[in-house]
Parts: sequence; C-alpha cells; structure tokens
Amino acid sequence: MKKNIALMLALLMMASLTACSSSSDSTSDTTAAETVAETDSETTAAETEAAEIEVSEETTAAESAAAEDSDLVYIQEKGTLVVGITDFEPMDYKDADGNWIGFDADMATAFAESLGVEVEFVEIDWDNKILELDGKTIDCVWNGMTLTSEVTSSMDCSNAYCNNAQVLIVSSDVADQYQDTDSLADLTIAVEAGSAGEEVVTELGIATTAVSSQADALMEIAAGTSDAAVIDALMAAAMVGEGTGYEDLTYTISLNSEEYGVGFRIGSDLVELLNEFFATSYADGSMLEIAETYGVQAALIEQ
Repeated sequence: MKKNIALMLALLMMASLTACSSSSDSTSDTTAAETVAETDSETTAAETEAAEIEVSEETTAAESAAAEDSDLVYIQEKGTLVVGITDFEPMDYKDADGNWIGFDADMATAFAESLGVEVEFVEIDWDNKILELDGKTIDCVWNGMTLTSEVTSSMDCSNAYCNNAQVLIVSSDVADQYQDTDSLADLTIAVEAGSAGEEVVTELGIATTAVSSQADALMEIAAGTSDAAVIDALMAAAMVGEGTGYEDLTYTISLNSEEYGVGFRIGSDLVELLNEFFATSYADGSMLEIAETYGVQAALIEQ
C-alpha cells in the first residue's frame, strides 16, 4: 500500500513539473512574438517615414523644375515683360516724348499689367527675333508679326488677332504701271530682312534689297536706291499717302493675305494667358477701343 502511495505521489510531482515547464515555454514564446511584432512595427514606421520623405523631396524637385520652366514665374520674379519690337507704325512707334505707343504697344502694356509686371520694349533686328527670344533677351515678339511657317515652327504663338497683307509701295507718279505681279519683274524691291514681305517677294523671284526695318524700306524708295518696297498693309495705311511723311508714295497691289500673332518661347505658359487676355479684352470692348485709337479696327479678328 505504502509503495502505491509513493508511486502516485511521484507521478503527481512529475505532472506538476511538466505543466510548469509548458507554461514557462508558452510565456517565453509569447514574449518573443511580441518582440518580433514590435520590431516589425518600428521597421514599418521607419520605412513609411522614409518613403514620405522621398515623395516629398520628389514633389519639391518637380515643383522646382516646373517653376524653372514657367515663363510666368520667370517674368514675375524679375518684374518685367520684355517685348521685342521694331519701329512699325501703327503697331509700335514712339510719340513726341519718346514713349512707345501703338496698337501692339498699348495691348502689351495692358497684358503686362494683368500679370502684375512692368512692360519693357526692346528694339530688335527682326531677322534675329528667334535668337533673341530663345536667348531670353526678350520674352515675346509682339510687333505685327505674321504667322508664317517659320514663326509657328520656332515659337509658341498666340491666337491670330489682326488681318493683314503685304502690299507694294511705289512712287505715285508710276503707280499705274504696277497693277499686277507680272509688272514687277524688273523692279528692285526693298524689304525688311526676315519679314513676311521678304518671303513673298522672294517667292515671286523678284530682286530684293534687304534692310533692317520696314521704315527703312520706305526710305529706300524716297532716296531712289530702290524702285519699290513691300510692307504690311496696316503700316502702309499709316505711313504713305496724303497727310503722311511720304505723301508722294502710294500702295497698289496686295501680294498675299495673312494674320498677326504674338510669339513666345516653345512651351511657354504665357501663350494661354495671352489668349485669355485677348478673349476678355475683345469681349469687354477694350481691344476695339485701342484699335480705334490707331485706326486698325477693321483688321481685328474676333477672339
């Protein structure tokens, strides 16, 4: 009997030790799992924070790149819109006080004001207008510029805002001799280098004398060094004939029809802003009012 009791007590002690060992192992396993979970959580948090920093840095870099590419940001930071022009009445010319006025000059001034910057006019060599623009010597070309294929492939251009044509200018006393393109074959015609006038005369196969501006082309005829000139119709209406500085000159035939636009650097965000400005100023009548000041209202294109 005593042996049986002793055996039972021994078995109970062994069971108790096994249970304690199992409980200890379980507790140990739980603690280890909690430690691993905590470590994983800390790692995930660190990875998330690093990813957020990376995304933030990429966003900042993208924003900086966009700002660098923005002509709007560029002109607002320097405070000026630099407009490339030539002496071209009635679009851009100087008044008695030496201030630039004209339909294009007044519109450019109003546009600059809408962007919160000052306007600055810079006379350029028309033949170098694309180089001036790309080199950031100027911010746009706004000077009765015809939307030729050369222009539209080298600049981002606004919507057309004025109709125009290239017209032949000759002395009034010989005007009746030059009423069609066939009659121009033997003439030497003064044209502005890089202009639509030069392009159309060259296409006709007629000899040209290239000068730096359309005003100089008129001076060529007055001086007798060229037989004729080809200039913009809008300029001809303001510059030749009765009541002008060239009363003995007149224009005869139109050699083409064309449209004016404003040119910006490729990819410029100012193009859309100018188109919006054109639409607004046309709708509220301010564009027409400026056009009437310079006698070009008939040439306006609806925006």
